[in-house]
Amino acid sequence: MTRATRVRALFALAILALSTFLALTQPARLGLDLRGGTQLVLETRDSPTAGADREATDRTLEVLRRRVDALGVSEPNLSRAGDHRIVVELPGLDDPDEAAEVLGRTAQLTVHPVLGTAAPGTATGTGRTAPADGSTVLPDDAGTPLRLGPAALTGAEVRRAAAEFDGQDGSGWSVGLTLHGAGERAWARLTGKAACAAPDDPARRAAIVLDRKVISSPRVEASVACGVGITGGTTRITGGFDQHAAQELALLINGGALPVPVDIVEQRAVGPTLGALAITSSAQAAVIGVALTAVFITVVYRLLGALATLALACYALISYAALLALGATLTLPGLAGFVLAIGMAVDANVLVFERAREEYAAGPHARPRTLRSALAAGFRNAFSAIADSNVTTLLAAVLLFFFASGPVRGFGVTLCIGVAASMVSALLVTRVLAECALALRPVGRRPRLTGLAGLGRVRSWLSRRRPDLMRHRRRWLALSGAALLLAGSGIAVRGLDYGVEFTGGRMVEYTTTRPVDAERARAALGTAGLDRAQVSTSGDRTLTVRTERLSAAQLTAAGRVVDELGGGAQKVRDELIGPSLGEELRRGALVALGLALLAQLGYLAVRFRWTFALSAVVAMAHDVVVLVGVFAWLGKPLDGVFLAALLTVIGYSVNDSVVVFDRVRELRGTGRGTSFPDLANTAVLQTMPRTVNTGMGAVFILAALAVLGGDTLTDFALALLIGIVVGTYSSVFTATPLAVVLERNGGASPRRSGRRPARRGGRPDRWDTGARV
Repeated sequence: MTRATRVRALFALAILALSTFLALTQPARLGLDLRGGTQLVLETRDSPTAGADREATDRTLEVLRRRVDALGVSEPNLSRAGDHRIVVELPGLDDPDEAAEVLGRTAQLTVHPVLGTAAPGTATGTGRTAPADGSTVLPDDAGTPLRLGPAALTGAEVRRAAAEFDGQDGSGWSVGLTLHGAGERAWARLTGKAACAAPDDPARRAAIVLDRKVISSPRVEASVACGVGITGGTTRITGGFDQHAAQELALLINGGALPVPVDIVEQRAVGPTLGALAITSSAQAAVIGVALTAVFITVVYRLLGALATLALACYALISYAALLALGATLTLPGLAGFVLAIGMAVDANVLVFERAREEYAAGPHARPRTLRSALAAGFRNAFSAIADSNVTTLLAAVLLFFFASGPVRGFGVTLCIGVAASMVSALLVTRVLAECALALRPVGRRPRLTGLAGLGRVRSWLSRRRPDLMRHRRRWLALSGAALLLAGSGIAVRGLDYGVEFTGGRMVEYTTTRPVDAERARAALGTAGLDRAQVSTSGDRTLTVRTERLSAAQLTAAGRVVDELGGGAQKVRDELIGPSLGEELRRGALVALGLALLAQLGYLAVRFRWTFALSAVVAMAHDVVVLVGVFAWLGKPLDGVFLAALLTVIGYSVNDSVVVFDRVRELRGTGRGTSFPDLANTAVLQTMPRTVNTGMGAVFILAALAVLGGDTLTDFALALLIGIVVGTYSSVFTATPLAVVLERNGGASPRRSGRRPARRGGRPDRWDTGARV
């Protein structure tokens, strides 16, 4: 074992030991879509007395934290997102309307003296000031308009509020208040003045107002002395409360008033059953997909494939430990990204092994190669392609993190971690294991056991046939144009079905006891007053209702209708997205997509040539349009999960193009007198084994996700399967032929690029590159 190998081995052991320690000592932080619960996104807005600045949002966060603590939810999570938004996660709470009612109320509690009653019809219910005496007119709980004086005390003077039940006097549930300091004295003054009024005079009452609504107006008892009032700092709010209403009011008073009003712009709820099912199905998909990938790699690359499988297990450990170290929340799309990244990690190993095979096979034509020297050359020569392909994926993942939100943002985090971990797995762990194995004498005596001594089925077939793919480059480009036309017609004819995340509205998903016909459910919901609801079914017993707006009463009616049609129904998902947030998410998605294209174009132009960069970006745009068009023809929704898949396809598409163009760049620097079309064709043929084997590795993972991953992951996996097929095609039959056309018609001249042309027969596309074909 060389000194460099020993250093790499120690470094790898240190990383694995730290990862193992984190995995054993740190608990995983699961998102609500994996464990069930409710998520609310609240946005602060300006009030007449205060502006919704960053400081006001922080104060609002603290008030909401006290309210959440009073709800008794285990392990809640509250965090500020930007200057005006607060994200509240409530595990185990599957009633988002209840949480929204408690957290979204301003809870401005005030106590007013009653000056008298107003004329019928004067009360506005909004606290409009009467012009005559400056009083405020509000209806009491019986509908009688009351003229109220200025607030005598507020909720800030309340020390404690508690729901109480008194069955002896028949009052039932009430809320007892304990005042302190100035509040105790103000209450005594207020009730002392009211006690001086006649028993039937409305002025003998005190109005308790919550959010500009009179919730109770108790009359001061005859036993209270005029001018003395109620001392001791205690009082009771009555108003025909039941237990739930009394406890909710006490919770709001104890939590305090929000400094500024808030609007609920996003609301999600996932039932615990669906969360448990997501974990189970994703775990099954991961195990089966990784197992199939491991078998495939071992069959193709034998001993080195088995070692790469072991390195993939180390990769999974490193990625999981990195998630724990960062405190990242693992969501359902994030888990999908984690599983997908395992498939993508295969790519680096495949690149190295294929290059090592080439180097070992080149022995008779150059200096003799040993297994160890061929492996070292494979790592060295594949590094540029690995680095470029991973950087392009990171660009898409970083843009996804900054411009997406919610679960899709979690997907970006796990993808970034997965890319970094795959580099460590392939360039460090796999290399240490492979070098140690090849150093063994029994392995050295059996070269074919290692998997490096043979060319492989794909490379052998290509070596025998040597197809000239670039000779028909215009035919391939015409075929790509036809695919674009077909996809574009799907977008124009069928239209795009944007999900609730991008349009705003409400989506409720039910599981039913028996199958329900979508048309029948749509008609029944229309009869119940939901004539604009969109109804869709997936699987045998899953029904989804989407509509622009859905009140609590309409939600109850919808649940009743679905329950009757399905012989019993359970609500498993409930999502509410405000129209402003939907517009913002849609705009952010377009910005992320545009920036991804520009970032890829800029990076590739710097690393390669502008003709290569433009070809790769055009192929990438081709893949995006085709994928969107296929989803349009299939009637699939374009939601946040689809956005995650789309940006992943962008990374995958450009990866394939980068590998081909990296080989073109290498051949151009070593070949002599080969025409550019022949050189590009050679690059495609040489990288074809990597393209096929990497695609097969990813297909196993995605097929497992599509079959076992549930409804959400099925669409995600379908989008990626389409993207892989189209991306593999476009890198060979769109990007490369387009680069050949651009080089012939408008590319930079060889002299300006610093290379000497070899003009043979006057052909302008021959380069002095010395490529072996």
